[in-house]
Amino acid sequence: MPRLSEVIAALDTLWPPERAEGWDAVGTVCGEPDQEITRVLFAVDPVREIVDEAVKLGANLLVTHHPLYLRGTTTVAADTFKGRVVHTLIKNDIALHVAHTNADRADPGVSDALAGALDLRVVGPLVPDPTDPEGRRGLGRVCELDHPLTVRELAARAAGRLPATAQGIRVAGDLEAVVRTVAVSGGSGDSLFDDVRAAGVDAFLTADLRHHPASEFIADRAHSPLALLDAAHWATEWPWCELAAAQLDEISDRMGWDLRVHVSKTVTDPWTAHAASTETPNAMGAPN
Repeated sequence: MPRLSEVIAALDTLWPPERAEGWDAVGTVCGEPDQEITRVLFAVDPVREIVDEAVKLGANLLVTHHPLYLRGTTTVAADTFKGRVVHTLIKNDIALHVAHTNADRADPGVSDALAGALDLRVVGPLVPDPTDPEGRRGLGRVCELDHPLTVRELAARAAGRLPATAQGIRVAGDLEAVVRTVAVSGGSGDSLFDDVRAAGVDAFLTADLRHHPASEFIADRAHSPLALLDAAHWATEWPWCELAAAQLDEISDRMGWDLRVHVSKTVTDPWTAHAASTETPNAMGAPN
């Protein structure tokens, strides 16, 4: 069986920590370097439900996309929810490793997995990484559809292919407009609006679109006659877990490690219900 240090070294070849944003907190949070690793669980969030799942599964390494501590802390007291996560991990000999914006930028990365879930063909990064001479790494992806769809049909495909959440898919724009090219970005994406405009795509699918940036983007119809599709943050990043697990499986087979690699299907999106407005809009958000 490989030691934790060996598995982490392999993961760092997939998602080098130096490619993370300067504000990010990636890498190993806890775990003994010499600990033997037999079972790995991938998940989006390092929350109590996921840690309990890792304990029940008998995993000794948990790999998550989101950091446990993104900002500094002065305590890991067990009466705080993050402290309880740390205590549970250590008591059960479970290491925690985080790949966040370094996995966003990777080739393949978070947005490649999102594109794959939607059967989109990746053309290239939305925001290329200037350190990549091949032009394959970077944030977001510019994609092509296998055949044109309306915005309504693309939203329905996203709703059917991504994990189900209370939010579903919100849409802004002409539902009957034809879509041939799409920009996608797993996680929060409204900081990329200028790049989306420059890409000249027909639609942009991402998460966490805020009212004012989205309103201003859609209002500028002369320069942005494209549609916005807003999915739940967790749902746009969960496909990466399956991609990452497959990558580690391949490494395990090549190295003869015989790791057992799992993907959590526990929904950790914080929104648990959706109540429709009393004056219900038409299907896919068109007003009556």
